[in-house]
Amino acid sequence: MVFSSLIFTFYFLPVVVILYYIVKEKYRNYLLVIASLIFYAYGEPEYVFLMIFSVIVNYFLGLWIDKMQRKERGKAARNILILDIAFNLLLLFIFKYLRFSLTMINTAAGSEIPLPDIALPIGISFFTFQAMSYCIDVYRKKTGVQKNILYVALYISFFPQLIAGPIVRYNTIEKQITDRKETLEDFSAGVCRFFLGFSKKVIIANNLSVLAADIFSRNTAVTSPALLWIGSIAYSLQIFFDFSGYSDMAIGLGRMFGFKFDENFNYPYISSSITEFWRRWHISLSSWFRDYVYIPLGGSRVSVPRNILNLFIVWLLTGIWHGANTTFLVWGMFYFVMLSFEKWIIKPRNRSKLFLVFWRIVTLVSVNLAWVMFNSNTVGKGFEYIKGMFGLYGNKGQSGAMLVHEIREYAVFLGAAVIFSTPLVKVIKTRLEESRIKGVRTAFGIISPTVLVFLFLWSVSFLILGYHNPFIYFNF
Repeated sequence: MVFSSLIFTFYFLPVVVILYYIVKEKYRNYLLVIASLIFYAYGEPEYVFLMIFSVIVNYFLGLWIDKMQRKERGKAARNILILDIAFNLLLLFIFKYLRFSLTMINTAAGSEIPLPDIALPIGISFFTFQAMSYCIDVYRKKTGVQKNILYVALYISFFPQLIAGPIVRYNTIEKQITDRKETLEDFSAGVCRFFLGFSKKVIIANNLSVLAADIFSRNTAVTSPALLWIGSIAYSLQIFFDFSGYSDMAIGLGRMFGFKFDENFNYPYISSSITEFWRRWHISLSSWFRDYVYIPLGGSRVSVPRNILNLFIVWLLTGIWHGANTTFLVWGMFYFVMLSFEKWIIKPRNRSKLFLVFWRIVTLVSVNLAWVMFNSNTVGKGFEYIKGMFGLYGNKGQSGAMLVHEIREYAVFLGAAVIFSTPLVKVIKTRLEESRIKGVRTAFGIISPTVLVFLFLWSVSFLILGYHNPFIYFNF
């Protein structure tokens, strides 16, 4: 079940909200646990037991770590933490990477090891990372151990952020689980945020997905570079609105139930460097790798060769995290090379304003090319598409008419995507809200929610008519 579906929006969510505000406050967390398990079981009935198993193991290992810490048996606590990390990584390996690893072994060794037919549990990378961070933070004494297993279950399985994040840290919502206050203001703000994310996902991302899929499916050797660039830009915008729209919906849903999640995106396409891009894109994942991998390895407070090794490890793991395919490894290694080059050779902070403009363009082009590889089935296909973008096949204009057609067909969605990928609308909204003219503030207070309702209903019409409704991060 995904948020941008009719069954979730008009059946599951209303029932959960009504029950949530009907039951007594002391039972609300338990209701959310039950709702989250039903939500997950709808699409993965057999794997809901895997998630429950993960909850149970991490809960007891967290208690064990805390017990050893209180007895000042640091070595024992560390060994239990290692056991917890090994358990979580083993789950990920079996269900996400085992088949891929055996395929690689068969290819390299010419062997014929049977490949297991294992389906990928939805959102396993997200809830596994949350479970690991809980036990790591208990070990580091950054959070208290939770003795109520149902509260741990709520933290790991909470349906708003279960499938695609943001990756929530336990210490950021620990008090919200045990002592939160729901208000009408928070609920209405949550609804508005949900409508906004829903509209971004359905109106912009879904329509751009049709354009991107059509162009990426073409023979790159005979497709004009201009059309291939349009396809890559469409996909770059699609994945942003697809994922950030889902994060908006998750944040909005959380707020409807009294939870306040951290932001996961901050206009990444206005970044002036690759480093800045990754401070703005999928913030919860970037900060997770920073806090639990990069800094423990020594971060940047080490020699240059060691820092480069640290970056290599982080980006190797980042690529692997996204999926069991060599394209994700190449995608991760591309960012490792670019970030190392930027940090140790380019050093944008020390450059002139003119160079910074140039590097901003380089950043956007680099991110766009990286998404091409990310969206390709194989590394070969990715490089073929990139070669076609630069006209290396001699493909100059055979599809010029098609280019005009695609631009006419999707110009509104492309234009809207470009505008809303910048803070322009946010700046205008803030100025109207802070206007000294009372009439302007009042009018905006009426118009803003009206526009959101209109966009939501427009989005629903796309779903009723059966329009394409994919979700890129659904199986990550």
